[in-house]
Amino acid sequence: MSSGSIKEFYAGRSIFITGATGFIGKVLIEKILRSCPKVDKIYALIRPKRGKTPEERLRALTNLPLFDKLKEQYPDAIEKKLRAITGDTTEIGLGLSEEDKKELVENISIIFHGAASVRFNDSLRKAVIMNTRGTREVIELGYEMKKLEVFLHTSTTYCHTDKAVVAEQLYPAHADWRKTIEIAENMDEHVLQTLTSKYITPLPNTYTFTKSLAEHVVNDMCKDRIPAVIMRPSIVISTRNDPIIGWVDNYMGPMGMLVACGKGILRTSYSNPNTIADYMPVDMAVRALLMSAWQKGISTNLEEKFDVTVYNCSNNNMCSITMWELLDFGKQIFWEAPSSKILWFPGGSMTNCRYWNYLRVIFLHLLPAVIVDCILRVLNKKPILVTLQRRIYIANLALHYFITNEWKFLNDRAFNLERKLIPEEVQEFEYDIEHANVYEYFKNCIIHGRRYLLKEDDSTLESAKVNLYRMYVLDRMVNIMFYIFLYWFMVYKLNIFMYIDYKFNRIYNGIMGY
Repeated sequence: MSSGSIKEFYAGRSIFITGATGFIGKVLIEKILRSCPKVDKIYALIRPKRGKTPEERLRALTNLPLFDKLKEQYPDAIEKKLRAITGDTTEIGLGLSEEDKKELVENISIIFHGAASVRFNDSLRKAVIMNTRGTREVIELGYEMKKLEVFLHTSTTYCHTDKAVVAEQLYPAHADWRKTIEIAENMDEHVLQTLTSKYITPLPNTYTFTKSLAEHVVNDMCKDRIPAVIMRPSIVISTRNDPIIGWVDNYMGPMGMLVACGKGILRTSYSNPNTIADYMPVDMAVRALLMSAWQKGISTNLEEKFDVTVYNCSNNNMCSITMWELLDFGKQIFWEAPSSKILWFPGGSMTNCRYWNYLRVIFLHLLPAVIVDCILRVLNKKPILVTLQRRIYIANLALHYFITNEWKFLNDRAFNLERKLIPEEVQEFEYDIEHANVYEYFKNCIIHGRRYLLKEDDSTLESAKVNLYRMYVLDRMVNIMFYIFLYWFMVYKLNIFMYIDYKFNRIYNGIMGY
């Protein structure tokens, strides 16, 4: 292979990954082991959680369907090349043992730093410690690594929402990251919460604020010292086809909305129907990560190599889709891949009118939820729907800023990465946007989301379609009965038409002077 080969670049090198148990982290590990089989080792930073050791969590991770293709092609890769390192990015020194730290310092050539808290409602202290200080701790470890060639930081396109057009560049900081870390470590929690809104303005939440600060941590600490890359993915969702079609393990972004609509739970959404939904399939985002680290690593221009390079991993000018089109796609696809257990016939709509949405939430979400929970109580079963609708409402409020506003994330630099691929590696690492079909992609997202998220077997699909048709008939009957009742109530109880006729006659007589 030539010196421009991605596989050759990663061959024989050891990689350190933070955020390995996250959505992107899992796909990144699988892709490296399968597409770069000569990689020396991957060290995954994992903390103990819910009584499980890092090794147990890594074993559970690699037992996902995502890794089936890897196991077929390279049966020994996971056992021989993947190792869990006990640690936590919220701790000083990452909580590493001396033995593990020594091994990383001696062997690591590439760092993929993806660990982050993605919750919008985290306290400022928690978000700063995880997203900003955690980045500092990883880079300080990188200073000691003897073979380090590339540090890649996974950011987000949404950490600069105060800009209508976000270019592939670093923007001025909204605060001093060193001072912010000091404040988070020492200030009283109550005082900090009181000041948070003013402190993070003009950014909408602690997630975007602390991720924007983390970019400056990378720039200030890596510039002229460590070859560094900042990659900003937009909304990362289901795989397109690599290694399997439609794999997903979370309800983030459009998938949450589509699943909730498909279950008949979500009937109204407070958003702008014309907003462009900027999404990126996770397998395409991982290819961008690998290509950008590769390009930084093989760069021979020292000035360029030690300058921090920024990429926007977005679908700008690629496969655009509005929020309304996405919802409309979902309504069509539900007929082909309905869920086995639905509360009502899938439907609903969206509006950017706050008050109309409130009314719809009361009558289409809250009241049905109260009725269903009352029935469940009578049957001595646990009521769940009011709690679920409350979570959906809170999530919709948190997302409102992002689904009612629109940004343009320029991506020329990221898109040009695939043009540097050698012919033998194009198919394995390119974006392949020319052959992308938006409807087919989201169709696969829903069909396979049914399998991976809802854990519903494909054998139940035909019975689910029959049940969906029944729900369709029931939905239409209830709607007809409601409008008949409404007509009867207005005509015979309120005498509304007689009232309108009386008012019209009074106005007419007044005009005519009778």
